[in-house]
Amino acid sequence: MGILKRSTSIDKLSSAGKAEITTRIEPKSGWQGIDFRELWDYRDLLYFSVWRDIKSRYAQSALGIGWAVIQPVFFMIVFTLVFGELANIDSDGAPYAIFSYAGLVPWVYFSGALVDTTGSLLKGSSLLTKVYFPRLIMPISSAVAKLVDFFIAFLLVFILMAWFKSPPTIWILALPLLILIMVLAAAGIGTWLTSLAVQYRDIAYASPFAIQLLMFASPVVYPASLVPERFQLVYALNPMVGVIEGFRSALLGTNPMPWDLIGVGGAVASVVAISGALFFHRKERVFADVV
Repeated sequence: MGILKRSTSIDKLSSAGKAEITTRIEPKSGWQGIDFRELWDYRDLLYFSVWRDIKSRYAQSALGIGWAVIQPVFFMIVFTLVFGELANIDSDGAPYAIFSYAGLVPWVYFSGALVDTTGSLLKGSSLLTKVYFPRLIMPISSAVAKLVDFFIAFLLVFILMAWFKSPPTIWILALPLLILIMVLAAAGIGTWLTSLAVQYRDIAYASPFAIQLLMFASPVVYPASLVPERFQLVYALNPMVGVIEGFRSALLGTNPMPWDLIGVGGAVASVVAISGALFFHRKERVFADVV
């Protein structure tokens, strides 16, 4: 078990001359590394957890996977009318509809995955208290399951690009890196929050509100070029800044690829993901007691 340690010692020799072996199983103490081998052993559980999340989302739904497209499309329409037409916000020379949608696709994934990941332990409390498995599977499966919605919504980007006659750039090859940073950011922050939400339920209630505010700290409705240059690297500490601007540069060619923003955001996402997993693993022993 990932939260236990096993020690074996030879106490004495029996009358028959055989060694008497004592095995002790005790809770681990202090900070522990992630047991990747154990996660691999439970890969089937991860697969079925992802499949369960996907099925439960679309079960008995008339629109089915259409819901993956409805949210970003409606946001795109509202943002185009309000920010594009009324506020006349700059879109780096691209039509505002596709400019906003290219930013909404990664943002909708990030916000949805973060909400689901934050509530993953509370949602799975009945399973958590009955059987042992690596608890890290819960937030990971929530983040991975949301990728289905992401890729469905992402297909519409190419339809809009064809409609507005906007060909992609060669940097479309960098999209896998941007998606990786996006997933690491959502899963990393989510593991921190779900570890805390088990004991402090206010976090689960406050996270949707905080995520809505965070959207305006990300270049979803406006370009990052509006932020003064001296604040750009500080701004990039939000990992979604580099991801969203990278998506627009790769798909629309609005600006050169922002490798400085992507580099800072990727480093932050990696640190958050690693530290979140370690903190989650440290708190793992108390989950079943306080959930």
